[in-house]
Amino acid sequence: MTRRWSDGRGRLVVHGPNGDVSVPLELATSYRARTKGLLGRDTVDGALLLSPASSIHTIRMRFPIDAAYLDRHLRVIAVRTMRPGRLGLPRLRARHVVEAGAGAMEGWGVRPGVRLSIEQDPIG
Repeated sequence: MTRRWSDGRGRLVVHGPNGDVSVPLELATSYRARTKGLLGRDTVDGALLLSPASSIHTIRMRFPIDAAYLDRHLRVIAVRTMRPGRLGLPRLRARHVVEAGAGAMEGWGVRPGVRLSIEQDPIG
């Protein structure tokens, strides 16, 4: 199942046991957008999807983040909180990474085994 998104905005939907949680999402799918990621920012409004991606780093970042590694079916493999200046290990089955401010994912119910979905806003 290949995912095809483009850079832009949308919603991240967390399908948890207590119902769905919808979060504002920025999509970074081009090489340029993935490389920039959250660099140079002081915060993130909602979450950022990096796709394709199997690892991340927080070198030169200004704030700690949560990172959720997703498999090809958008199921969460692992969630890690990373301080600035760290290099994350690649996850073998990871195809996408969602980043958010540290602590946010716990509140949304993002944890290993949870399924997510991506709704991209129409372009234009």
